[in-house]
Amino acid sequence: MTGTAMADDIRYRLLVEAVADYAIYMISPQGVVTSWNSGARRLKGYAADEILGQNFATFYTDEDRAGGLPQRVLAAATNEGRFEGEGWRVRKDGSRFWAHVIVDRILDEDGVFIGFAKITRDLTERRRSEEALKRSEERFRLLVQGVTDYAIYMLDPDGRVTNWNFGAERIKGYLPQEIIGEHFSRFYTEEDRAAGLPQIGLETALRDGRFEKEGWRVRKDGKRFWANVVIDPIRNEQGELLGFAKITRDITERRETQKALEQAREAFFQAQKMEAIGQLTGGVAHDFNNLLMAILGSLDLLRKRLPQEPRTDRLLDNAMHAAQRGASLTQRMLAFARRQELKTEPVDAARLVESMNDLLGRSLGGAITVETRFPSGLRPVTADPAQLELALLNLAVNARDAMPNGGEIVISGVERVVTVQGPRLAPGRYLCISVSDTGEGMDEETLARAIEPFFTTKGVGKGTGLGLSMAQGTAEQLGGELVLTSAKGVGTTVELWLPEAIEKAPAPAPAPAASPPPVPSPVGGLTILLVDDDALVLVSTAEMLEDLGHQVLIASSSEAALALLSTDRQVDLVITDHAMPEMTGLELAEIVKATRPTLPIILASGFAELPKIVKADVYKLAKPFSQDALNRAIADAFAQRAF
Repeated sequence: MTGTAMADDIRYRLLVEAVADYAIYMISPQGVVTSWNSGARRLKGYAADEILGQNFATFYTDEDRAGGLPQRVLAAATNEGRFEGEGWRVRKDGSRFWAHVIVDRILDEDGVFIGFAKITRDLTERRRSEEALKRSEERFRLLVQGVTDYAIYMLDPDGRVTNWNFGAERIKGYLPQEIIGEHFSRFYTEEDRAAGLPQIGLETALRDGRFEKEGWRVRKDGKRFWANVVIDPIRNEQGELLGFAKITRDITERRETQKALEQAREAFFQAQKMEAIGQLTGGVAHDFNNLLMAILGSLDLLRKRLPQEPRTDRLLDNAMHAAQRGASLTQRMLAFARRQELKTEPVDAARLVESMNDLLGRSLGGAITVETRFPSGLRPVTADPAQLELALLNLAVNARDAMPNGGEIVISGVERVVTVQGPRLAPGRYLCISVSDTGEGMDEETLARAIEPFFTTKGVGKGTGLGLSMAQGTAEQLGGELVLTSAKGVGTTVELWLPEAIEKAPAPAPAPAASPPPVPSPVGGLTILLVDDDALVLVSTAEMLEDLGHQVLIASSSEAALALLSTDRQVDLVITDHAMPEMTGLELAEIVKATRPTLPIILASGFAELPKIVKADVYKLAKPFSQDALNRAIADAFAQRAF
């Protein structure tokens, strides 16, 4: 060997000896260790004198030695020139480490096989990291696979499904073998596919880094559900697109709950609005009633005092008719506001509708035919006959106006039983009276507003917009409900659900009273205390009373009335308005009765919202009233007064 070769050999040995991270050593053809570097000492724990001459199988586990692995390694290196693999190896202290092993066959300069070069590297830490990563990935896979509330799956860059979790199977209905490899657009509706929404979702995710939206999706069985969808692009470390992660959540129930909440909120706002309109309408109707009181009372007195003359009589008749129409309008407004007094009694609805035939014929015209369908044996309902008749007439007129070219109106009745408490109807027996037409019908927007007060589609001057709201107010005041259904081009049906009358046992005949005192008839010359905060009503009513021959004391407030009563002046009767500031008419009546229990009192009001009057000598008089109605009220009060 030349000096240069020897020098190279020395440098090579020094290099190998200096390597500390790799075990580099030689093995004879029989597997005996013939050299040992510092890396081998550090890695395997043996000093050179402890291992040289030993078989390299010492480093293998008992299981691998029993399985002949060391021999197979040498055989592979001999036959193929090289062996490379990984596996568990054993240190001197018996501890194991994960090794990456390379065994190369060595030939001398003449090509004679002289042994093996073996390089071993300790990869225990890397293996632990890889195993930890693998366990983490497995846990993540199990986590994703175990999620059932979310459909979590992957798409390839073209949008085809590459994996499928249990949540996707539960929500969309497909088994993995049915959907993997299919394009995700099949989950979209036909309309969305036609609009290109699947591709738009992928393009948006690529452009913005994320796509999120809600919309209808389709299950395997064809049913739709409302979904929240998130699409994220997945890229490798080099930024190349691998595909997309897609998460879908079924939020149909949440959407329905939200819609129900919005509907409830809208209904609450609508109820508040209707309550405010009702308060306003009731107040306007009350003030209008007072104006009509003055007009009707004055016209009544003028008719008596003016000489009869055809032209004058015609003008008075027109004025009276207009005032009475105004009174009818206030009745509608009060019915809507539920401030109109209803005089309820058991009503035979079939007989009431039958008695309206002539009225309906005159009101609806010859182009409209009316058919009634009431089976025999229907129970009576609890209602105010006049208000029920007015409500049905209004509904029939509305139906006529919806059929400008003529048509048919069907008024029918059927008994219904409500078993569960509803928003308006309590459990019980009801008679459903319906008025149906074959007219134009209403679209959804019109139907939603049809019952609103003052809403009308009849054009300027052709309707008050109070017909339906009045009927609704009357029905609800009676403990029932109005139900409106309609469709464009089909017609409209309005149902009035009214509670059936409760049959009561006949009351026993009262025992004859012993010598009741004679009831004197009212005559002129009574001293009447008239109380009202409206000056026009006060003057008009005083004129009517004086025309009947009574002396009238007037008071514009309850306080002024009490001041007059505190004097020694004779008062035979008190007539008082109810709705007055500071002190109501009913409160005034209670104070008066405390000191003058036998003094008759008449309470005048257009409102229904009066407490039930329990005192025998307090009577109600509905506004607006005529002179005849006023005279009858005085007669009734005196006929039944307490002595």
